[in-house]
Amino acid sequence: MWGCLVALMGLFFLVHWYRERQVVSQLTDKYVFITGCDSGFGNLLARQLDMRGLRVLAACLTEKGAEQLRRQTSDRVETVILDVTQTESITAAAQWVKEHVGDRGLWGLVNNAGIVMPLAPNQWLTKQDFMNVLNVNLIGLIEVTLSLLPLVRKARGRVVNVSSPLGRMALFGGGYSISKHGVEAFSDSLRRELSPFGVKVAIIQPGYFQTNIGNAGRDTASARIMWNQTSLEIKEIYGREFLTAYQKVGARLSPPFKQDLSLVTDCMEHALTASHPRTRYSAGWDAKFFYIPLSYMPTCLVDAIFCRIFPKPAKAL
Repeated sequence: MWGCLVALMGLFFLVHWYRERQVVSQLTDKYVFITGCDSGFGNLLARQLDMRGLRVLAACLTEKGAEQLRRQTSDRVETVILDVTQTESITAAAQWVKEHVGDRGLWGLVNNAGIVMPLAPNQWLTKQDFMNVLNVNLIGLIEVTLSLLPLVRKARGRVVNVSSPLGRMALFGGGYSISKHGVEAFSDSLRRELSPFGVKVAIIQPGYFQTNIGNAGRDTASARIMWNQTSLEIKEIYGREFLTAYQKVGARLSPPFKQDLSLVTDCMEHALTASHPRTRYSAGWDAKFFYIPLSYMPTCLVDAIFCRIFPKPAKAL
């Protein structure tokens, strides 16, 4: 009996290994549009796909970022300026993509553009602080996707959305976790909706990586900025010692070593080029072995763990 069970498990992993390594054909004829290519994951992915021979349409927020990327890549990479918070910019970029891909359609759409800050207790923030993050990470992502879906359907291609383990459980206040919860929900509904059209939707959940939009020192420094802008009443409730301790939390929750950005871009590349892409990719050791497993634990246990990590306000009960 045990021998049969071991044999079945071995067969399962062998089939899984084989399916994971099957690659779609004619990659050199396929176009991939990536947002947020000035730096970080988007920039590295554009260069990585260029080396694989794909045709990359890279959206950058600034002309400086676009120029730097062009210098680092071949003529297969073309750039466009895109602000995902502006409908006019999205419309112009979508038309630009349509002109480039023509009747072939768009094989891959990678929604990578995003921001993190501010990270601070919710009571320190304003509605606009939340909207600034949501407009980039969620509303912009949705509008870009809807604008390019006809082209993706035509190619029976892929949509790859960058989420986060913090889209499964919120640790910090602010719009970041809210936006990533929204990305998870939008991606799930989109995956089921587009399945009959042959379009596959994948979610990337990176752990903590040092990029231009996120590092422990700068992320928690945003709490100090929000503290300086909040009311005297809130400052009295929380106390200066809370701020000092809160600023150290980000470093405590980060892995003790620097993680290679290619752990994320390899997942993105697999989602775009594999014949059988996964629905979700967890990238980074902290995501795989801490945040994702923790998100499946009972809420009371997770709350108890993080209540010990985060400081208490001066006037808490």
